[in-house]
Amino acid sequence: MREAYLDNSATTRCFPEVVDLMSKIYLEEYGNPSSMHHKGVEAEKYITEAARTLAQILKVKEKNILFTSCGTESDNIAIIGGALANQRAGRHLITTKIEHPAVLEAMKFLEEQGFEVTYLPVNERGVVSPQEVADAVRDDTILVSVMHTNNEIGAVQPIEEIGRLIKAKNPSVLFHVDAVQGFGKARIFPKKWGVDFLAVSGHKIHAPKGIGFLYIADKVRVRNLIFGGGQQNGMRSGTENVAGIAGMGLAAKMLYQDLDSGLERLYGLREQFISLVSDIPDIQINGPRGREGAPHIISLTTAGVRAEVLLHALEEKGVYVSSGSACSTNRPHLSATLEAIRLPRAYMDNTIRLSLSEMNTEEDIRQASDALHELIPFLRRYTRH
Repeated sequence: MREAYLDNSATTRCFPEVVDLMSKIYLEEYGNPSSMHHKGVEAEKYITEAARTLAQILKVKEKNILFTSCGTESDNIAIIGGALANQRAGRHLITTKIEHPAVLEAMKFLEEQGFEVTYLPVNERGVVSPQEVADAVRDDTILVSVMHTNNEIGAVQPIEEIGRLIKAKNPSVLFHVDAVQGFGKARIFPKKWGVDFLAVSGHKIHAPKGIGFLYIADKVRVRNLIFGGGQQNGMRSGTENVAGIAGMGLAAKMLYQDLDSGLERLYGLREQFISLVSDIPDIQINGPRGREGAPHIISLTTAGVRAEVLLHALEEKGVYVSSGSACSTNRPHLSATLEAIRLPRAYMDNTIRLSLSEMNTEEDIRQASDALHELIPFLRRYTRH
């Protein structure tokens, strides 16, 4: 059976070139980058080259790139490490109601430590008001966290405007951005936008799982959370994942070398899919429309059909989608994002997410559309009986 993998916001398939590079490192260039002999020096070169690539993409310095194990770790270092290091200046934090659990759970932890967190609402498209963010900033506010692209509905936040407004009100406020779903799908300039922390995950951009990075702006104080041999200037001790770092650097380079045409293609596939399913009765596309949203995420509510049932029915047709954020499916609960955009509660269990990547084709889109046209009427009849 032909497969149409449309769950790329959960994880992506590695680029073959990335696998080849990592295999070479595992089998030939396997030295510890802290070793002083030739193999260690060769391993360190891979780390340096990846940092250079990522820094050039973001228009920042190589020394601002901290390699981590994933986006979640990057978010935790920024939020918890940033808050603990700067708590003498205040204990007030700001975020939105639609953040990834890596952010919301970190905020909850800090609340348990005595910090105060303001959770801001979003509009029906899932976008926060920059002015509301700025208005929430106080003299004792030390950190603001707003994601670049929402992982469930693809809402893209006005990061540049938020950064400008909050820095104008309180220049010492740290600005953290979870860019796990945005990196590789947009041009992002943290230094220009006033962003102090930017979190990225490798396995969302055709690199392997178990690797990520955190951009940390100059002169930002962060409490390190991992102690040991002092790697990465003492910010994150432990032997670096050389193969993963090199693979992430190569994947990012491949995505950004022709980003504009790649985005055009993704937007085209997204709009084609929406057009193909628009004649199915009682369905709804959630979040931003057109170019206002991310090019790769489609949130689809199907009245009368539970998401879990539809997901498994699609799987039998070779179509792979998600019923929400893959990072929270082990703890079933109502989606904070869907609640925040005021989707009726009766529809929250009826929402699936399709997410595209550079590897998807028009054939994938048509396969998914054909399956939905066949399955939704059938499942609705079955449900009613």
